[in-house]
Amino acid sequence: MRLDAVARQSLSVGVATGAYGLSFGALSVAAGLDLWQTQALSALLFTGGSQFAVVGILGAGGLGSTAVATSSLLGIRNGLYGLELSRELGFHGWRRVAAAHLTIDESTAVAMAQSGRGDARRGFWLTGVAVFVFWNLMTLAGALVGNTLGDPRTWGLDAAAAGAFCALLWPRLRRREAQATAVIAVVLTLVAMPHTPAGVPVLVAALAAAVVAGWPGARRTAAAPSSPEPPPAGNAATAEEDAR
Repeated sequence: MRLDAVARQSLSVGVATGAYGLSFGALSVAAGLDLWQTQALSALLFTGGSQFAVVGILGAGGLGSTAVATSSLLGIRNGLYGLELSRELGFHGWRRVAAAHLTIDESTAVAMAQSGRGDARRGFWLTGVAVFVFWNLMTLAGALVGNTLGDPRTWGLDAAAAGAFCALLWPRLRRREAQATAVIAVVLTLVAMPHTPAGVPVLVAALAAAVVAGWPGARRTAAAPSSPEPPPAGNAATAEEDAR
């Protein structure tokens, strides 16, 4: 069966991100968590940065309260993603509950990279489910083999997820506003990283969007009226889906 562009994108991100779950499983067991605790973190918490924060702090002898606080701080960004996706994709009822659990960096990036609401919804669900399945499978594998295979970072798995994420963002950096946002976000992150706890640089980087949005040129661009584009002929089903 031939996969379309959205499905290929979703699957590739799911595989690349899920592969790094092997590292989490191994590190979690090394930090003192058992197999079931490790698997519960991946299935229920399901946000990589927060999971690594928990096992890192516990493995270093830190308090559980510190682990929970740091993990929660890192997870704030997912709540911000949810606010945007709820408006853009229009989830309601049980779909909103399911979508909340699958709202992560990767599913958000794939969804926002699409041009229409229908494709954005498909990208979100396919990516979210793919990451969830592969991440949990590889977490189980990592917990079972432990550190017998060595440090997973030596295989480049820590760069796989970041590489896939950058590949999604790169095509969106064509406009000057997007380029300016990316540059300011990088500068703010580098400045904040040595002086703030884990998770704070991510939130500080989000200020880049506010800085660019408040720039006079950006306001004029946003205020400029755009010519409406008629929907393509014979695509009534897509138009009806977008309306919902």
